Amino acid sequence: MIDPVNAGRRRFVLSAVLALACGWGAVAAQAAPRLKLGTLAPVGTSYHKSLMTMGETWRKDSAGAVDLNIFAGGKLGGEAEMVGLMKVNSLQAAMLTAVGLAEIEPAVAGLQNIPMGFQSLEEADYVTEKLRPMLEARMAAKGFAVLFWSDAGWVRFFSSKQVTRPSDLKSLKLFTWSGNPKAVEIYKSAGFNAVPLETADIVPSLQTRLIDAVPVPPFFAMAAQVDTKASFMVDVNWAPLVGALVVRKENWDKIGPDVRAKLQQAAAITAKEIKAAGRREMDESVAAMTKRGLTVTKITPEVEAEWRATAESVYPKIRGSLVPADIFDETLKLIAEYRKEHAK
Repeated sequence: MIDPVNAGRRRFVLSAVLALACGWGAVAAQAAPRLKLGTLAPVGTSYHKSLMTMGETWRKDSAGAVDLNIFAGGKLGGEAEMVGLMKVNSLQAAMLTAVGLAEIEPAVAGLQNIPMGFQSLEEADYVTEKLRPMLEARMAAKGFAVLFWSDAGWVRFFSSKQVTRPSDLKSLKLFTWSGNPKAVEIYKSAGFNAVPLETADIVPSLQTRLIDAVPVPPFFAMAAQVDTKASFMVDVNWAPLVGALVVRKENWDKIGPDVRAKLQQAAAITAKEIKAAGRREMDESVAAMTKRGLTVTKITPEVEAEWRATAESVYPKIRGSLVPADIFDETLKLIAEYRKEHAK
């Protein structure tokens, strides 16, 4: 005969165990975040492949707890849109250029938005490393963790008509990133016919002649087949395309510290891969596009001086507007410091 008292106790214990199991299941679900990552990097490029490899490493290092889903090629919109999605937790991570990063922290613009300010990518590395602690602290205060910094080499001008001097470019309709009216205003003040658009609109707009020229790194031009519509490139290193991988700090901090350290290590490896690939592919892409019809316009030192003078003519408008004044001054100071140290 079943003891009703013992039966009741067993039912209570069983119910408690089930409730506890369900409770732990809920906690486990919270501790196993699904992270969506957005990027403008085209699908199939080395950048996209490196991120995919990193995501697989994250899954292994977290024993399947961290699931990274990558949306490449601007599938989730432009960089300003991705930052907006991150702020409301519809997107948890993004690999952004300085254009998008400046939506979070304007000081990042100092790494990219001083045209002709850098004369070598080593100078860009030096300045980035010096400013990195300050930039990461500011980003963290605004709720974003920076996992790594990288770059995609030099931005160069691709156009449907041959461009040699700045005056040639001023006669064309020039793509600029939408969502940044200050940049558009500065371009126009220098005499350029700036047309603000999203990155995804570049190729269609070249085809319809809404724009005639676009400043992009060679790897992007090749991946997006920009050169098939804009078959001229002027060999001017306008600015480095600097970027970083950022994650919402709230989501990142939910991952256990031991696992987080492993993920950070994998991200550091990815950063090195992306930077090495970007710099290698910069020249390889130009060579490949040349074979399919791209005309590269070389310039003399005298013409380069014209480009530099054009860029420097808008520095007073960039300083304090597109780039915070203190960061603008510090960037130029660090560039001068690097050149002095490496004068030999």
